[in-house]
Amino acid sequence: DVFEQLQHVGHKKIEFHISTEIPAVLQINPEKEEKNGKIVYLYAATEEINNTGFGRIFPAPSSNDKMETEEEDDEIPSEFISRKDLEKNRLSREEMEKYSVFKNYEPGDPNCRIYVKNLAKQVQEKDLKFIFGRYVDFQSEVERNMFDIRLMKEGRMKGQAFIGLPNEKAAAKALKEVNGYVLFEKPMVVQFARSARPKQDANEGKRKK
Repeated sequence: DVFEQLQHVGHKKIEFHISTEIPAVLQINPEKEEKNGKIVYLYAATEEINNTGFGRIFPAPSSNDKMETEEEDDEIPSEFISRKDLEKNRLSREEMEKYSVFKNYEPGDPNCRIYVKNLAKQVQEKDLKFIFGRYVDFQSEVERNMFDIRLMKEGRMKGQAFIGLPNEKAAAKALKEVNGYVLFEKPMVVQFARSARPKQDANEGKRKK
């Protein structure tokens, strides 16, 4: 009934102001408009818009998103060890139990400094940097300065090392992923250092000893 009443009101002019920036999906064939009139024009435009699914407003997720989650190593510079190599050469929990160095193993209290023992005599600082450097953002001056490697090569501390990492989170990740990694045929035992002193206090600590 409503539509019948509107027909007796009289002719009304309907204008559409379409700028040149309107997407091609709204540009209707002029012949079709002349044949079918203004109302059909509206339906046609609506139908074509619906068929697009607003894909341009909500773009499909890039296939790279999945690759970024699966390949975290893409963000790690190639000069450091990859996650795959770490996993490949790391002992399983069952295998660790066969080694006396892992007997009564305790990770210790979390902090930003970790302690590594059972290192082979041929291990050098560059080997430790290759492994633990993956947990440092070298583009950050702060993290570069906090990254510290102290490898003991003489005396009772021989075969042990202290690694200073930027924060507790990085240290915890390093402990989890590196503990049990076999370097020069010897599995590394990685724990949190008992006392985490800032890098600048290292010399002071030596004097006390």
